[in-house]
Amino acid sequence: MTDTAATRIDRHDDIAVVTFDRPQKRNAMNDALIAELDAFFSNPPKDVRAVVITGAGGHFCSGLDLSEHQHRSPEETVYHSRNWHRVADLIEFGGLPVIAALTGAVIGGGLEIATAAHVRIAEPSVRFQLPEGRRGIFVGGGATVRVGRILGADRMREMMLTGRSYGAEDGHRLGLAHYSVGEGEALPLALELARTVADNAPFSNYLMIQAIGRITEMSRSDGLFTESLSAAMAQTSEGAKEGLRAFLEKRAPNFRP
Repeated sequence: MTDTAATRIDRHDDIAVVTFDRPQKRNAMNDALIAELDAFFSNPPKDVRAVVITGAGGHFCSGLDLSEHQHRSPEETVYHSRNWHRVADLIEFGGLPVIAALTGAVIGGGLEIATAAHVRIAEPSVRFQLPEGRRGIFVGGGATVRVGRILGADRMREMMLTGRSYGAEDGHRLGLAHYSVGEGEALPLALELARTVADNAPFSNYLMIQAIGRITEMSRSDGLFTESLSAAMAQTSEGAKEGLRAFLEKRAPNFRP
C-alpha cells in the first residue's frame, strides 16, 4: 500500500485500487490529487491489468476544491484546464481498464473523472451534478465532451443551467452509470468486474479501450475501416491463439503476458 497526500493505492494481485483520500473535503479535486492521478496513470506498475477508482469517506469526489481556488489569468486557466484534460485522457486511453465505484458526491470535476472510466457503478447515495452555473464558472475538466456525449448537449445544458442533480437510478437510466447497486455493493462489484476484465486478453482490452471511443467520432466509412484493422490485429494476436486453443480444449483461457 502506498499513501500520498490525496490518494491511497492498494493492490489486489494484478488489480490496483486508487482511492481519493481527502474525506474531510468530500474528496474535492485539487492540484495535488490531479498530480497523483497523473503520476499513477502515466507509469502504472507493469503487472497491473485493471484499475478501480473510488473515494474514501462515503463520497467519490465533490468537484473542484473552491477553498484552494487560485486566481489565474485567462492563459493560465487554459493551461490548467488542458492539464486536467491530459490526465483524464490518461485514464480513458492509457490502456488499462478502469472501473469507478461511485458513492455520495460525483459532482463537477468528480463527474468528469468518473466519465473517463470505462465502467461506472453507482450506489444509492450517489448524486451526479454539474453545479458550475451556480458558482459563476464553467466546466474545464472535459465534461462538455465526456458528459455531453453521454447525455447529449440539450440535457447537459439544462443540468448546468439549473444545477439539477441525478441520483443513482436516474444516472443509470441516462448512462452516467452502467450499474446501479445497493449500499456497500459498489466496491465489491468493481473488484469482481476488474477481475473479469483483467482475465481478458490484454491486447484485446487495449483495442477496445483505444478504438471504440475513437470510432464513434469518425465517419461511417472511416469507422468501419478502423474496425477491420482492429479486428485483424486482435485476431492474429497471441491472445486470439490462446482463446481458440482454450475453446477447442474446452477450458478457460489463460491470457497471461
